[in-house]
Amino acid sequence: MGVPQLAMAEEAIANLGLTGTERGIYTVLIFIIAYGFVMAEEFTGLRKSKPVIIAAAIIWAHAAVLAAEAGVSTADLHEAFEFNLKEYAALMLFLLVAMTYINAMAERNVFEALRSWMVRKEFGYRKLFILTGVITFFLSAIADNLTAALLVGAVVLAVGKDNEKFIAIGFVNLVVAANAGGAFSPFGDITTLMVWQAGYAEFFDFFNLFIPSVVNYAVPAFFMYLAVPDEQPPTTNEDVVVLKPGAIQVCVLFVLTIATAVSFKQVLHLPPFMGMMAGLGVLMVYGYRLQTLYKSNANDDRHSPFDIFDKIRDAEWDTLFFFFGVVFAVGGLGYIGYLELLSAAMYDGLGQTPANIIVGVMSAIVDNIPVMFAVLSMNLNMDLYQWLLVTLTAGTGGSMLSVGSAAGVALMGSSNHKYTFFSHLKWTPFIALGYIASILVHYLING
Repeated sequence: MGVPQLAMAEEAIANLGLTGTERGIYTVLIFIIAYGFVMAEEFTGLRKSKPVIIAAAIIWAHAAVLAAEAGVSTADLHEAFEFNLKEYAALMLFLLVAMTYINAMAERNVFEALRSWMVRKEFGYRKLFILTGVITFFLSAIADNLTAALLVGAVVLAVGKDNEKFIAIGFVNLVVAANAGGAFSPFGDITTLMVWQAGYAEFFDFFNLFIPSVVNYAVPAFFMYLAVPDEQPPTTNEDVVVLKPGAIQVCVLFVLTIATAVSFKQVLHLPPFMGMMAGLGVLMVYGYRLQTLYKSNANDDRHSPFDIFDKIRDAEWDTLFFFFGVVFAVGGLGYIGYLELLSAAMYDGLGQTPANIIVGVMSAIVDNIPVMFAVLSMNLNMDLYQWLLVTLTAGTGGSMLSVGSAAGVALMGSSNHKYTFFSHLKWTPFIALGYIASILVHYLING
């Protein structure tokens, strides 16, 4: 594929090297304060995108002043700034298309039909524990870990409403499964997508992480399974949910869009977001067909209106804007020189493998998006094994704490206090055991 995009940019753009200045230290404090608000989102209700967007603006304002004081030309400053803009735009457009497809499938009752089927089957708690975990693992590889966790979490809540212990354990299981399932697919997690788009690994390289990801999930799931009540949940009266017209076709279009994105990257050597945008265009045209069917069958209850721009509007804009704030905040700190400092301390001081393992632990405390973007911006000279290692650790390390991933935070919000930080913390040692085991398996298979 040639030289990775980030590497080319970093070689051309020199950082300011002003980490010891008072203004530089101030930008770090701004980032820490903003991230404190992000971590407290569950308690304050303040959306995570808001503080990081403000922090990004402040950091770049100070970076511009430092650049002027250092005699850096405006053209060089703009080049550094626009590099972050290009990185964000490519990922934002990719994610926006994926989110739109997920919303379209949800509106056509694809996920609701799956939930209804699982509830009506009346599985026992232990069988349901296994089934929900496995479905979440594979679903998160196609959609994303947040969507998969919330969808299957609704099943756990519906079936286990009279058993708080099952809900607590079941939600921990979903968080681990969602994060592990997203680690081996470029479409499963933003961190994996970032590594793929940066050119450090090809699309099919990530599937080398499948067995380590399975181990990452299976080890803690085994211990949690032993604590799941061996009982039958009460019978529920669940209505059969029927797929709306076009549901299967939208699913097929999503698969074809993924194939198009991969082809644009692998065959045409164009950014994969262009393939995703092509798929969005096809969905728009098919949405016009669905809307025409609705208008011509107004008296048929099976048909319902379909407006593609409603699906775009309902994308996870908080996540997209959060990602904007992270990219520019971390990029600004990198331009001042802090990422080079961090790289020297971690990767030069400790070595690549220990540093990549620590990255996973950090992602349990700080969201994996800024951690991975920082790693990518360090212009590290790592081989494929190490890039896959950091993809695995950054993607799954967040499972160790409930606040370490979007899936955990979202499930805490939807559980009505039945799944909490401390109910998750009780299983952290077993999740950490799975984390270590997956790293060892990755070494044995891919090392």
